[in-house]
Amino acid sequence: MQSLQWYARRMSFMSPAEICWRARAMLQAWADRCMMPLRTKPISVERLVGAGFNGGLTDPHVLGDLPSPDDQLTDPPGTQGWRTTLIARAEKICRNHLSFLSVVDAPGHRPLNWNYEYEAQRSTPLGCAAAIDYRDYALTGDAKLVWELNRHQHLVVLGRAYRITGNEAYAHKVVEHLESWMQQCPFGRGMNWRSPLELAIRLINWVWALELIRPALRPNDAFRSRLLTAAYRHLWDISRKYSRYSSVGNHLIGEAAGVFIGSCCFSGLRRAHSWRQEAREILLREMETQTHEDGGHRELSVGYHLFALEFFLAAGLAARNCGGDFPPCYWQRLERMFDFVATLAEGGDGLPMFGDGDDGYVLDLGQGTDRVGGLLAIGAALWDRSDFRTLASGSCEAVLWSLGRDAYERLVSTDRKAWDGRLSSKAFRQTGYYVLQHGQAGRGDSISVVFDCGELGLPPLAGHGHADALSFTLRVSGVPVLVDPGTYDYFRFPAWRDCFRSTRAHNTVVVDDCDQSVMAGRFLWGARARARCLRFEASANGGAVVGEHDGYARLESPVIHRRRLALDGPARTLSVLDEFITAGQHEVKLFFHFAPQCRILERDASRFTVDTGTGQVMMELDERLTIQSFEGCETPIAGWVSDGYHRRAPAITLVGQCTISGNTALRSMISFGDSVREAPPRHSVIRGVRQPV
Repeated sequence: MQSLQWYARRMSFMSPAEICWRARAMLQAWADRCMMPLRTKPISVERLVGAGFNGGLTDPHVLGDLPSPDDQLTDPPGTQGWRTTLIARAEKICRNHLSFLSVVDAPGHRPLNWNYEYEAQRSTPLGCAAAIDYRDYALTGDAKLVWELNRHQHLVVLGRAYRITGNEAYAHKVVEHLESWMQQCPFGRGMNWRSPLELAIRLINWVWALELIRPALRPNDAFRSRLLTAAYRHLWDISRKYSRYSSVGNHLIGEAAGVFIGSCCFSGLRRAHSWRQEAREILLREMETQTHEDGGHRELSVGYHLFALEFFLAAGLAARNCGGDFPPCYWQRLERMFDFVATLAEGGDGLPMFGDGDDGYVLDLGQGTDRVGGLLAIGAALWDRSDFRTLASGSCEAVLWSLGRDAYERLVSTDRKAWDGRLSSKAFRQTGYYVLQHGQAGRGDSISVVFDCGELGLPPLAGHGHADALSFTLRVSGVPVLVDPGTYDYFRFPAWRDCFRSTRAHNTVVVDDCDQSVMAGRFLWGARARARCLRFEASANGGAVVGEHDGYARLESPVIHRRRLALDGPARTLSVLDEFITAGQHEVKLFFHFAPQCRILERDASRFTVDTGTGQVMMELDERLTIQSFEGCETPIAGWVSDGYHRRAPAITLVGQCTISGNTALRSMISFGDSVREAPPRHSVIRGVRQPV
């Protein structure tokens, strides 16, 4: 349970209308507990369906023109192995060996235990879902790990494998997993009925999997009744529990997408039409309110930008295929969301990991580790964008399952003019991200800097934001050099959760060992920094950006932090000027977090030579700074990068510290040299021992 202090803070962000709404939700939860014995009973098909029901399970037009095993598909150069990879994955799933988040090849229980936390290796509670505190690790284990398996994204993998092989064993496994899930997870009981978002993602994956295996699907009356009942209860439960008021965020987008796609698919169900109309209205509204004009998602998290984009995309495609397309403004804003991703991807590997990220995705369409490439391939096919196509490289399988055979063949076969790859500096002013770039994408001369000068996150909670105002990332020759260290955890490790979203975990400045914004809970912020851009200048050679924030104005002696980044591409330098506007005396620390592959070769006073794996970077910090290096330390937590949920790797962090008095300016210079051979570190680094999770 959360503390009383947390509840008091949380209520301070609620309007009277929201408090009333939440009171009604509590009464609804109490009623659900009383009604549970009745609601877990089967419902006859006759009571579920409307007059237009045709006796089948799903509408046949929710997805596009899908391939069959006899189709001769053209493969882009270098991508011929995707079928082999897909079949190998499907075979593992048929043995009930699943991998998700930090769990690799989960034990092949037969049948799978859907109410089990595979990392903690224990069962989860099966009481009334509304009464389960999923944040309590001692009670439920890590909720993320329970929910991830139950999103049923692996069923789409089986469906894809069936479509290219014709092997009905994959289709039968889909039905087997659906049957066992419905048997083990009665309505309203256990973790798998706790979160409407999880119901929505599961329902979307059911729709895609059932459509993929349609030619092999010969359901008996008992299975049809159970599935229609489960689908109806998913739709009913989500639609009465939509996220509202201060809880609005990516959850509402996902919930509405799930109801929209589910009601398109199970269109013969009673109330399906009204549910679909309500979900459509929510999606159209949230496309406008949760994204900026420049395409950035307002949660200020790159991971959740991708998540929201996938929901909007899946719902939009379902609308098109069902003959009720969304208006042009929806698709225009969606293209700008793709543009936002493409700009961040131009600089090379590894999108900046600003804000929270939990590896969440909607559908497994074959993108594998190249999630961004798969999305940009879909964007290239949707809008005929050569820049998206170039950035997508060979990732085209997702187009086949999203847009059908014709779109796939057009994308891989048409000889189109390629984007020249020339990088340019760009501003996402509404979102607050500024990109300084020079050179050509994919070339050794490329330099890409992403500067965060946006708000903390989506008001009023900013739940997925990090205290990272005026932080930046750097990629050189397409390789990450200075990175945002990620998120790592939500529920299990509170100290690590707080560390990874703190100011010291980002490439910015800490004053008096305080965070810029004040944490008030795992997904809640109190006093928060307000950042703004003072100037942005783009040029053919790079450009400059100046921003400031007032997060330290709350100190007894207020401080305004102002930062200027200037990229000179031909000179291959990035200058960093940190100004502190204050009348008092303060301790300041500058943090620089390197990617895990980077190694410090030499140190000469305040000058460091770093091997990035493909070249050298020279960093010269202000000579007034006392500098320490950390790598893989646990006391204090320092020198780590997390590239996924419950995954972390040691990485070098430089910390420069000094005392300032009055207005002060500190200058740092980063320059980019020639390639070097790999060499071990030759200077003193404070190291810790990496512990297994």
